[in-house]
Amino acid sequence: MSAGMRQGYAGTGPGAITPDGCAVDLYARLPVGDEPDVIEAALPPGARVLELGSGVGRVTHPLVERGFTVTAVDESAEMLARVRGARTVRSPIEHLDLGETFDAVILASFLVHAGDVEVRRGLLATCRRHVAEGGCVLIQREGEDYHVDLPRERVDPSGFTVRIASAEPVGDGVNSVRAEYAFPDAAWTQTFLSRPLTKEAFETALAEAGLRVDRYLTDDRIWVRAVPVD
Repeated sequence: MSAGMRQGYAGTGPGAITPDGCAVDLYARLPVGDEPDVIEAALPPGARVLELGSGVGRVTHPLVERGFTVTAVDESAEMLARVRGARTVRSPIEHLDLGETFDAVILASFLVHAGDVEVRRGLLATCRRHVAEGGCVLIQREGEDYHVDLPRERVDPSGFTVRIASAEPVGDGVNSVRAEYAFPDAAWTQTFLSRPLTKEAFETALAEAGLRVDRYLTDDRIWVRAVPVD
């Protein structure tokens, strides 16, 4: 385990590994999926966006290219060093208080499934604190079968394989998930804690933070548009 690694989190492979097990060089290689399309369709043109957990800017950069003004937040200096075209803020998400609000706040990468309930509450409180009146929060959930029928793997068209190898219960409704990424020239693993949330549990967590579902943006209910409760 690398120095400073959070309990229950680990990562292996070339390059810097963040405290939650994310490999910076891996995330710099991952291709952009449909996230920018989903986000763009849910926001007004040119919106001011707060992206929580931006990493290396995999989603940040397409959003900037599409005319959004993005503030990218991550607690890893190594990740933020790869971000271009956006204001960057280094901070743990759950403690962030910029004293300003945004048209949209994005909480992607399944962060809402934090194993620690207090961390999840902090993440959603940060979302609520920073969303402007009339604005929205876009949240990416795990798929509802994310923790079952494992191991499961997918070969990406760009030539690498991602494998969700296992999801083992560690108590209190939390699983230890191991993900593996194999490229022709390198391999990485990430182990992290994740709390599966049913649709009902997710919506209850939103309500506790003063948010409610406006609509599910994708048929699989992975992407959600939430708004502040009046």
